[in-house]
Amino acid sequence: MSSDIDNSAPVGMRQSHSIMVLLVDDQPIIAETLRRMLDGESDIDFHYCLDAGEALDMAAAIHPTLILQDLIMPRVDGLDLVREYRRHPECREIPIIVLSAREDPKVKAEAFARGANDYVVKLPDRVELLARIRYHSQWYIHKRQRDEAYRSLQESQRQMENMNLKLMHLSTHDSLTNIPNRYHFDQMFSGEWSRSGRDSTPLSIVMIDIDEFKKYNDALGHPAGDKCLAAVANVLSNNLHRPADLVARYGGEEFVLLLPGTDAAGAKVIAEKMASEIEKLKVPHPDSSVSDHITISLGVAATIADRTGRPDSLLHDADEALYAAKKAGRNQIRVAGE
Repeated sequence: MSSDIDNSAPVGMRQSHSIMVLLVDDQPIIAETLRRMLDGESDIDFHYCLDAGEALDMAAAIHPTLILQDLIMPRVDGLDLVREYRRHPECREIPIIVLSAREDPKVKAEAFARGANDYVVKLPDRVELLARIRYHSQWYIHKRQRDEAYRSLQESQRQMENMNLKLMHLSTHDSLTNIPNRYHFDQMFSGEWSRSGRDSTPLSIVMIDIDEFKKYNDALGHPAGDKCLAAVANVLSNNLHRPADLVARYGGEEFVLLLPGTDAAGAKVIAEKMASEIEKLKVPHPDSSVSDHITISLGVAATIADRTGRPDSLLHDADEALYAAKKAGRNQIRVAGE
């Protein structure tokens, strides 16, 4: 049906010209006349379809920049075909010039109502036809370029948003254990300290240390040590169920729990649960003087913040309680003030 189309090439490779015209007309003489009118125009690639039943598929396949659609064709009404173009996802925006045998205002109005972009009585003057073809095609080409640029911009924005989320995650989370890092803990602790003072609600800190972790690293190597840290972090994280509660890697083998709205007794219960779950891991520790598997020591401190107090004091109390637990033999919990 086409004078020069290569159906074996991808659609994007077939368009060596900037403008591609598809004529749908059952009269070969009309097709040949229009071909000659457009012959010699280096920016125009001309294709034709004599069978209206194949027009929709052909338009979708070659994706022209303009369709010249005859109105009177065997078996298919040209206006119905215009409506079908507008319903097809590959053709709905392609400009359509309707070719009619006569000037009829009612038919012209119906053509525009069905979705045509222009109406020409055939055969038009060559200069006029070229002007209409270039006008509508260039509009369509520019629209496709604008739409593609908009899609590219949206994709770039999506990628940038994803990258920003990743960067935010990297800045607030420990890369080894994938739990919040000390920086994020400090930010959250500051906010919860202010909330505790404002609402007169308790705030607890639990400092956690893996017992004799240096010996573990020395005996089994740093890769095993990294796996152990990740396993401990996973258990600690999975045993916090309130949205405001936070576990963070504080440094080395040390972790910290931030428990807003929790007093010392409640924090101790959570600490006991953490210690029990770590023991259930049964991670072997061949050189430990405490146990034959990994254990943790925990220090608990709680307060209700006031304007005279400092957040550092609560951290200091929890750290002192942790030191007391380690000094007493490790694998146990100490509460500041008890």
